[in-house]
Amino acid sequence: MVEGEAIVRLGPAHYNDTVNGRTNRPVVADPSDLLLNQAYVRWQPVRQVDITAGRQTVNLDNQRWVGSVDWRQNDQTLDAVRVGVEPAKGMRIDYAHSWRLNRVFGPDSPQGVWRDSDIHLARASAAVPSVGTLSGYGYWLDLPATPALSSRTLGVRFAGDRAVGGGIKLYLAGEYAHQRHHGANPRRFGHDYWLVEPGIGAGPVTARVGYERLDGDGTTALQTPLATLHAFNGWTDRFLTTPADGLRDLYADVQWRLGPLFKAAPATLRLQVHDFNAAHGGRNYGREAGAWLTVPVTRRVTTSFKLSHYDAQGFADDMTKAWLTIEARY
Repeated sequence: MVEGEAIVRLGPAHYNDTVNGRTNRPVVADPSDLLLNQAYVRWQPVRQVDITAGRQTVNLDNQRWVGSVDWRQNDQTLDAVRVGVEPAKGMRIDYAHSWRLNRVFGPDSPQGVWRDSDIHLARASAAVPSVGTLSGYGYWLDLPATPALSSRTLGVRFAGDRAVGGGIKLYLAGEYAHQRHHGANPRRFGHDYWLVEPGIGAGPVTARVGYERLDGDGTTALQTPLATLHAFNGWTDRFLTTPADGLRDLYADVQWRLGPLFKAAPATLRLQVHDFNAAHGGRNYGREAGAWLTVPVTRRVTTSFKLSHYDAQGFADDMTKAWLTIEARY
């Protein structure tokens, strides 16, 4: 499989794309580029085993720890060898070893490629009949390009849903992980991660509330450098890096299927609110509210509008971001 990628700016560059030197402008981390996105060989010697070698995207669980950041113009990929085994129905074991991380900033950015990395990703999952999926994982990141982000993370996650009658469905996700220093990291630490996210669905509406905690001690904090970060802790991307005092995020998320506005799939409206505080010391980090409308126009064309506002409440600068996107699939 070979996949290329071309990113072209339409209009003036009145923003910081991370490589154009406009550091006094707001960041839009999508620099223009022409590059090889994926190139890999996949082999399946038997039905239960698959082996993938080359440049590839890797998405594990909800992408909180490892993801391809599909939302950005440039995917995050790994030069890696990955082995997947399905020893029994509903079970899967994944292992990947990577020596190079290709980040969304592109090869022209000083932080665009993390070479000479030693990354080991291991995950095992099992379906719990009629309940959900239980997974355990271990992620070892030795990153000489950015030693302070080298870490070892061990964790367990459950995610599931259950219909209870009357068109009602209950959802639950829960996760715990412990992260400590590893490899080239010059600092010594141990931090915990917690997530609890119950939800309920009724007809076209699904609502979830959640509490996520990334610990910090005032000097170091739990970090997730391989994650699809835009999907977490607010769409303004204020907390891509966890503050040294850690982060507590109490949030609500509502999704509503509006029905088709054109002769295509149903439109959807998603609303989010977040209340942020420090995990260590309890300092107020502000609040965020966002809305995301997605409208399929045809079977192949989809448009969306997203708006999010971060109210820092004295912690940092306020921030408002808006996106208008059109996607065509062929």
